[in-house]
Amino acid sequence: MSEFNKDENINKEDNKLSSKKESDQQNDEISIEEKLKNSEEKLLRSLADSENQRRRFEKEIKDAFEFGGFNFAKEMLITLDNLQRAKKAMQEDEVLKKSKEFEKFLKNIEIIEKDLVTTFEKNKISKINCLNETFDPNFHQAMLEIEDDKVEPGTIVQEIQTGFMFGERLLRPSFVGISKKKGEKNDKNK
Repeated sequence: MSEFNKDENINKEDNKLSSKKESDQQNDEISIEEKLKNSEEKLLRSLADSENQRRRFEKEIKDAFEFGGFNFAKEMLITLDNLQRAKKAMQEDEVLKKSKEFEKFLKNIEIIEKDLVTTFEKNKISKINCLNETFDPNFHQAMLEIEDDKVEPGTIVQEIQTGFMFGERLLRPSFVGISKKKGEKNDKNK
């Protein structure tokens, strides 16, 4: 083989190697760019997850502060109910009414009742006013229907047990009697 041919073959092989190196570099660059892009996407997803988790924790903390006493408040309503029942029973008892100390004792019960209601109000626990309002199943629980042609059907005409709100949440629905037209039958009787 001539020297010229040898040089030409060497040049061809060098060119092939050079081309292969360039091709490999391009593949490496693409894969590095792809790796960088994938890493960037993962980082963005991780940052978004962290932000969502932070917001969730903030909401949970806020709810804990705002509604942490929800169960306690619900239990304290029982105390208020019992106090009001005791007061009513005392007012209806003829023997107690004759006692010299009856009025003093009744006033003390009323003071305790007012203090309890004031404490509720300071802690965002408010009474639901429902008489003469339209029945709303989100805040009221119908216990009975009362025939009454003087008001629109579905109007609350009797409050059996007072309902309460804890901030914007329903603590306990009002147990109510609602009006219906005289002679109106229930769907069950049809």
